[in-house]
Amino acid sequence: MEILVDLVSDTATRPTEAMKRAMMAAPLGDEQKGEDPTVRALEERMAALLGCERALFVPSATMGNQIALALHAQAGDEVICHRTAHVLNHEGAGAAMTARAQLHPLDTPRGIFTADDVRRVTRADDPHYPRTRCVVVENTSNGGGGSVWPLATYDAVAEHCRAAGLSLHLDGARLFHASVALAVPVGRLARGADTVQVCFSKGLGCAFGAVLALPASLWPRARRLKQALGGCLRQAGIAAGGMLYALDHHVERLADDHRRARALADGLGGVAGLEVEAVETNLVFFRTRTKAPRDLVAAALADGVRVAAAGPDRLRACLHLDVDDAGVERALRALARAAM
Repeated sequence: MEILVDLVSDTATRPTEAMKRAMMAAPLGDEQKGEDPTVRALEERMAALLGCERALFVPSATMGNQIALALHAQAGDEVICHRTAHVLNHEGAGAAMTARAQLHPLDTPRGIFTADDVRRVTRADDPHYPRTRCVVVENTSNGGGGSVWPLATYDAVAEHCRAAGLSLHLDGARLFHASVALAVPVGRLARGADTVQVCFSKGLGCAFGAVLALPASLWPRARRLKQALGGCLRQAGIAAGGMLYALDHHVERLADDHRRARALADGLGGVAGLEVEAVETNLVFFRTRTKAPRDLVAAALADGVRVAAAGPDRLRACLHLDVDDAGVERALRALARAAM
């Protein structure tokens, strides 16, 4: 069946024609040998944007997160994250393979926790316990409904990590969404983090690619881990060219996705049998009281609209650059019919 409006994820986007032209025009070299000029330009630009000394191009956000965890933790260590965190739920138990560390999930509202929450679960220095070594903040929080971390809350967590000798990794897969929502530069949102991962294949509309920003002292080990994980490519400038284009053309427009997400949420809020969660960025989570999510998903798909089941009674719709105002209207009609 034809999918007319794909709201299953912002990873459903395809590079625009202009982005593809930028990719094809990018100067290329052997990225594995450090000779690709477009990759180097991307890394330098992202390091400056995020306020870090160095940045490393990686094929995926998952690889960036896993390299970061391996930098901060090792066998016998523990990493604190939220129970909805991507590193816990969607990376194939990678932390157990790369860092060989266990994850300690916090159960707090909307994917956001406080410095007191971290303090409460930080382990005492006792051989019976794993060693608490790292904290992962996900901004925006996917499982938290696309929620944006308040600056004061994030700053307090970062300060606690510094004081307690803990590393802080910022999983900023959708950090530009948070930046646009708060009207704050991404560098300010990354302040205090030891490592920062930013994904380009979601809201920024690239085919693939992410960046891990980090101190210069950690860069050689991160590069070695990237090689071991198979992330060192050849002419990766084709991807980096699209990523540079996205920085110039696809960041400010994220506000359109946020506006359309609110419009979709407002419309769904008027549909009997649906309960819509608060919307902060481009993600719309809603619950169904009349039928199983899989049945609603199937009914909407038969009507040309694709959404995702996100739990036993929860669904997710994701706005992105391939969905316009007309697409939101069509999705509303299809989801209202599907909820009947």
